[in-house]
Amino acid sequence: MEPSSVAVGCERVTHEYGTGSTVSRTVTALRDVSFEVATGEVVGLVGPSGSGKSTALHIIGGLLEPNNGTVDVLGTDLTALSGAKRTRLRRDHIGFVFQQFHLLPALSARDNVALPLIERGVSRRERQRRAAELLEQVGLDDRMDHLPSELSGGEQQRVAIARALVADPEVVLADEPTGELDTGTGARVLELLVDVADERTVLIATHDERAMAVTDRVLRLLDGEMRQAGQFSDEQ
Repeated sequence: MEPSSVAVGCERVTHEYGTGSTVSRTVTALRDVSFEVATGEVVGLVGPSGSGKSTALHIIGGLLEPNNGTVDVLGTDLTALSGAKRTRLRRDHIGFVFQQFHLLPALSARDNVALPLIERGVSRRERQRRAAELLEQVGLDDRMDHLPSELSGGEQQRVAIARALVADPEVVLADEPTGELDTGTGARVLELLVDVADERTVLIATHDERAMAVTDRVLRLLDGEMRQAGQFSDEQ
């Protein structure tokens, strides 16, 4: 794989959490993990709860710093950046889709989607236009002015997907995007996420094996270690 084609690269990444109030100990969430994701590739990061999937995504997104190893996103070594520069890279180039949606309850679907554009200095008119365009793409053109409490779980997750894409990021990170949804809705959300993400690089962290059906490739984590990396096939 040519360096120019790599959107995300992790090299020997290790991350530990400290636990315990009286007795100090550490839990190793990731241990010596290495992988690359090509530009425009859709990759599933699959494993049971506690396998290190979310930690890996948070490190790639600059929300956590690894204890060891290097993380390259769009040609930039995140481990060499200050906190402010990591925040700027995340704001300008990375979109997040979270399991629990994280929508602001007092804002309409359209205003929730438009939020990431405020920090970028985009005018209100353009924010509203872009948010409406994304909501149309996810099939919510008739729900734009509804509050999150007036939307179903699947609709809320579609709003979250639109919000992740509104700033036109090159990389989209989805952390357990179907965890709060029923089976049918979850499958539709996964398909929608990949469809509207278009040619962007997408990483989907999930324990849901259905994610394999919409990805180009699957990476498997178990107990913080990479156990399998390969092309998706019916045999997997």
